[in-house]
Amino acid sequence: MSKPTQYKSDAFAAIHESMEALHQIGAISKTTMREFDETCLTPIQPMSPDDIRALREHEHASQPVFAHYLNVSSNQVSDWERGVKKQSGAAMRLLTIVDKKGLHAIA
Repeated sequence: MSKPTQYKSDAFAAIHESMEALHQIGAISKTTMREFDETCLTPIQPMSPDDIRALREHEHASQPVFAHYLNVSSNQVSDWERGVKKQSGAAMRLLTIVDKKGLHAIA
């Protein structure tokens, strides 16, 4: 069973589904599938403290509310916005989704 992913476009999603089927029947290797995944999936990058604050403010959310949606503590959001800590991989993915589709996408 595949995990939910964020594709660059609907076309990449359809192509990726076909490639997964080929991988499942052994027509393409695990290495090739990994390389293909990197091509299709939306890249995630750490956001700067100013970008996180701007994103939160754009969504009209306080730090505690924003933290609740991301399932982190409000102290964590504060630390990100002050540049004290960096986001983890899962948090970067959620922040990327919120940036692209809005807070309602993870609500």
